[in-house]
Amino acid sequence: MAATAANAQDAKSALEVYGSVQLDYIQNFRRADPSWTAALRPSKIPTTKGQFGGDGEATLSARQTRLGIRASTPAGSNELTSQFEFDLFGVGVDAGKTTFRLRHAWAAWGPILAGQTNSLFMDADLFPNVVDYWGPTGMAFVRNPQIRLTVVDKAGFKFAVAIESPNEDIDVGRIRQIDPDLAANLRDVTPLPDLTAQARYVGDWGHVQLSGLLTKLAVETAGTPNNQPKDSRIGWGLNFGTSFNIAKATTLRAGVVYGHGIASYMNDGGTDLAPRTVPVGPGLALGLEAEAVPLLGIIAYVDHRWSKSFTSALGYSMTRVENTNFQTASAYHKGEYASGNLLWQPMRNVLVGGELLYGKRTDNDGRSGDDIRTQVTFKASFSSSDLLKAK
Repeated sequence: MAATAANAQDAKSALEVYGSVQLDYIQNFRRADPSWTAALRPSKIPTTKGQFGGDGEATLSARQTRLGIRASTPAGSNELTSQFEFDLFGVGVDAGKTTFRLRHAWAAWGPILAGQTNSLFMDADLFPNVVDYWGPTGMAFVRNPQIRLTVVDKAGFKFAVAIESPNEDIDVGRIRQIDPDLAANLRDVTPLPDLTAQARYVGDWGHVQLSGLLTKLAVETAGTPNNQPKDSRIGWGLNFGTSFNIAKATTLRAGVVYGHGIASYMNDGGTDLAPRTVPVGPGLALGLEAEAVPLLGIIAYVDHRWSKSFTSALGYSMTRVENTNFQTASAYHKGEYASGNLLWQPMRNVLVGGELLYGKRTDNDGRSGDDIRTQVTFKASFSSSDLLKAK
């Protein structure tokens, strides 16, 4: 929220160093992609038995260990605030490694924010109190570089718009079978930034949020005249979520997200652009065109506090892709995720807990595979503000 001129003059500079040290012991009773043993992602579950070896795998991981810095200082009529945070959970080319992963790197002055942080299309308050790193599959969850403008922020209501770094995942489908050279040279193209918007209201009872996304998805062929063949589509999405205090110690978190070409914004699973066949002339002649792939995601979780020290989270989440008619039989179609836990926090900065997780992947042709695992977590948090209070 933008500070008034008087508030900005009265404000003092502040700096906080914070973080946590965390160890997870994960016992997998099935077997998943070896690069993803430290988190449950349904998209990484094999649908061919024995693809990654026999059942049973133990993992001890410190990848959720985290370090961050928050700072604020008066700057004219507003406060200048910033955050820098990283953990050690390798992704992408670093998947499976304990290595630096940037989470937040942003600065805000009044209503203007620039840097990497939570996308406006996501609703971070839908993420339940789980200790699994990746979390429920069927929710929008991505941290994007962005330029954001908060238009309204008062009386619990906030409305903001942003341009965000475009992301795109293409599936060449069965093109690989009929023309391997063409498939190898198809490239995703991001000609414009994504446009996102968020309307959010927060009250004593909880919150409600509606977010929207517009994106241009494109594909072209490298090394050909005018990069032909090429194609583009407009992708869009709507994301509705709420957290509701159904009792003094119980919170319901529920959301639904739907769109075309939004897989890159989802927590797990799907593709943004894929080929489909279309009639191109009389008779049975068919051609190919790109399609922004439809996707539906849902999440429903209950967080409950049993006592001052004990809490639990229980729920289910799902992602379903409406595959095109030219995707392969092994293309990702549906991912399911369910978990329940019991967490003990004997003091404010210490957490110990156990979690039972289940995941399932279903392919385009109906083949499926599942994953059952347990996770035991030990976490100690720290903050420089605690040291200052101690003095």
